[in-house]
Amino acid sequence: MVISTTVPVQNSDESVHSTFGSRYVRSCLPRFRMPENSIPKEAAYQIINDELMLDGNPRLNLASFVTTWMEPECDRLMTQAINKNYVDMDEYPVTTELQNRCVNMIAHLFNAPVGEGETAVGVGTVGSSEAIMLAGLAFKRKWQIRRRAEGKPTEKPNIVTGANVQVCWEKFARYFEVELKEVKLREGYYVMDPQKAVEMVDENTICVAAILGSTLNGEFEDVKLLNDLLTEKNKETGRGLEKKKAADKLQSLVKVLKAGVGGSAMEREEQPEFKQYETLNWTMWNTPIHVDAASGGFIAPFLYPKLEWDFRLPLVKSINVSGHKYGLVYAGVGWVVWRSKEDLPEDLIFHINYLGADQPTFTLNFSKGSSQIIGQYYQFIRLGFEGYKNIMENCMENAKALREGIEKTGRFEIVSKEMGVPLLAFALKDTSEHDVFEISDSLRRFGWIVPAYTMPADAQHIAVLRIVVREDFSRSLAERLVSDLQKVLKELDSLPSKVPVPVAPTKADGLENAEKITKYWMKLVAKNKTSGVC
Repeated sequence: MVISTTVPVQNSDESVHSTFGSRYVRSCLPRFRMPENSIPKEAAYQIINDELMLDGNPRLNLASFVTTWMEPECDRLMTQAINKNYVDMDEYPVTTELQNRCVNMIAHLFNAPVGEGETAVGVGTVGSSEAIMLAGLAFKRKWQIRRRAEGKPTEKPNIVTGANVQVCWEKFARYFEVELKEVKLREGYYVMDPQKAVEMVDENTICVAAILGSTLNGEFEDVKLLNDLLTEKNKETGRGLEKKKAADKLQSLVKVLKAGVGGSAMEREEQPEFKQYETLNWTMWNTPIHVDAASGGFIAPFLYPKLEWDFRLPLVKSINVSGHKYGLVYAGVGWVVWRSKEDLPEDLIFHINYLGADQPTFTLNFSKGSSQIIGQYYQFIRLGFEGYKNIMENCMENAKALREGIEKTGRFEIVSKEMGVPLLAFALKDTSEHDVFEISDSLRRFGWIVPAYTMPADAQHIAVLRIVVREDFSRSLAERLVSDLQKVLKELDSLPSKVPVPVAPTKADGLENAEKITKYWMKLVAKNKTSGVC
């Protein structure tokens, strides 16, 4: 008879166990310090993947303009390039060439005055925020150069925008010490008023920023009207310059006539009629325009080709656009293009001798991935003008269907415009019992992420919901969202009001409150009363 014994294994190979049968799911994930020991790759993946399940579904995130779907072929291209550092231009010259091709295509799309074989002026960025910082720096530097040449101070630059601008404009103003002069909104008018904007312009204004596709309601600002009004204002300062030339001729004539009348030339120069000309400021302002086309730059050329908002307008000197919005690329790419080389001061461009070659660069970042640049070029050649046009038309049609469904409920007022970014912004007609924030919270139970927010100054009393229609938002999803919205409204109707009803205080209430306050202070004084000994 053979007697066998079992020897316990002290150090079993944990890689053969199921992740859910291992010790790693019994301990909390590190939050503050790096763990002392390693864990199997399968366990690390499973644990993090499980926690990420608690995030919202990006496809149902209707708050975001950012692209959430791309074709598998493009996904593969971007994954293959994930280890390429874009800044290593000498090592990855083809990637650099793809960026330059994208800049050229965008510049032509925006009607920049460049020839067929001419290279456009622009750069890829990590998004429109960086693009706006770069454009703003170019405007500020050009303004400073001109002011110094005129012998004038450069301490108080300002920029004129609407109160509906994205927060990146506020960041630019604060980080680079530029005063932000905002045109306030008003009920029923949620974009910058060009007339009021031009009234705010002065000799210290480095540019006026117009928004092609407001994030609040998707509306396009009237860049053409802004250009015309600003041109007229610039001409007014130009007329002053013409007067100065005429005054100079008159002054010279007077000098000649007085040359033999008596007194020295210096004494005559001190006379009031000569001094007044030296104190006048006759310099033409030439205030330019920047167009923030983060959302609308890849919509207007395909849906509204006759709309004049781009480099067809002479005062538009630079335009930014987000590749990761309606440029149809995953998050992490933006673009800024200038009208000409003269609009980008040379001293802002750095020439770096790095890894074997001279590299001109104008960015706020240095190292960054190449995947999004490659993804943008893929979309340009894959879709072409025809493909982009078809996608934008689909987005607008689905937005229209969504609008009709929401209007049929009879409960909302639409505040977005039919011409603009394909989105829907709408407010409750009756807010006496429930508000849009309750609707936003309730829709999350169905998986929808629909933001609710109040408008900026001076329309803070208006609260809206906003639904962004992207490429991957189909007609069936639009119909399901309207159905779920109707369920939410029906449910809220059966619930008690969460909006506090103001009650006018009575005289008895006032006396009761006064008595409570008196008793409280008497009790507090008695508690802290001392014996009188210090």
